[in-house]
Amino acid sequence: MLAQPDPSPFSRRGFLAASAAAGTLLGLVPGPARAGTRPRPFGRYGSPAARRDPRTLYVHPDGAGDHTTVRDAVAAADGSGYTLVIAPGVYRQTVAVDRTRTGMTWVGASEDPGDVVIVYDNAAGTPKPGGGTHGTTGSATATVQADGFTARWITFANDWLRADHPDVTGTQAVALKVQGDRSAFHHCRFLGHQDTLYADSMALGTLARQYFTHCYAEGDVDFVFGRATAVFDRCHFRTLSRTDLVGAPYGFVFAPSTAGASPLGYLVTRSRVSSEAPDGYYKLARPWVPSSDPTARPMLTVRDTWLGPGIDAVAPYTTMRDAHPWQSMRFAEYRNTGPGAVVSVPENRPQLSVSQAASHTRARYLGDWRPCA
Repeated sequence: MLAQPDPSPFSRRGFLAASAAAGTLLGLVPGPARAGTRPRPFGRYGSPAARRDPRTLYVHPDGAGDHTTVRDAVAAADGSGYTLVIAPGVYRQTVAVDRTRTGMTWVGASEDPGDVVIVYDNAAGTPKPGGGTHGTTGSATATVQADGFTARWITFANDWLRADHPDVTGTQAVALKVQGDRSAFHHCRFLGHQDTLYADSMALGTLARQYFTHCYAEGDVDFVFGRATAVFDRCHFRTLSRTDLVGAPYGFVFAPSTAGASPLGYLVTRSRVSSEAPDGYYKLARPWVPSSDPTARPMLTVRDTWLGPGIDAVAPYTTMRDAHPWQSMRFAEYRNTGPGAVVSVPENRPQLSVSQAASHTRARYLGDWRPCA
């Protein structure tokens, strides 16, 4: 049984507040080095002077590495199998890993995701220099298209705020868009509000298996969404409060857009959903059937997960468009606990049988790929 979770010690709101209090837009003040020890910005992962192998690159914001930005390090990693060891710092930039840079790994050197933050502030409605706006995909702080990508102990954030831009209607602001197959995220954080984590694929009919373990994601509207076959294992999802709305619902945790031909969509297992909003102000999910794929049949299974009181237990699912009611989609639950998991209206909470649940496991969703080995 999962115990009731404590709020995350490093939420996006807390991060922004701490930065403002420090008198900077986004700042990071490293803790003091222990007495009698030399600073080791790359922890146990070597250094440019003690490089583990030629395909390990070191990133340090003040010049102690090979590169001062993650973007420059990615550009230098021209080929497959590179590792980026990233020293503590706030890296304010957008970053893209294209399809040619397969098998890339990013490691937060301190092994604390609160220390390595990749952040930017574009939204879908943000104007582009050459005209037009970024759109949802273009708003992403980090975009990963390459297969075989792994990240450990990294925070991906988008700190664009509605309150600062009341004239902008395109309020989607993606922290990470990941499209590659065999993409794994261990002990990472995804901070944003609308459309925080875009777990997607490169194209219809293209398999994109993704694995998130011991990760934290927060937001309000559809903040985990997309077409990937994704497993969220022992993750924490936190719904935010909102000052721009006076009533429920404030938003939706998941908005899968699984292709109709795809047998598997999102699996959430051994996880937890907490909230800073009033009780019952959030829906667990709604199906996204994009105009580019009107035959999509979104799939979400939530099992063995603690659902806090922020989730509307009476009606946890809702419809995004009348033409695609949630009841016609592939939504199901199994052995969830917590006040948001109470089944008071059975027709609103489809449940798997024991035999059905046996096919909704990490191993089945990921197939022959073993990211947790």
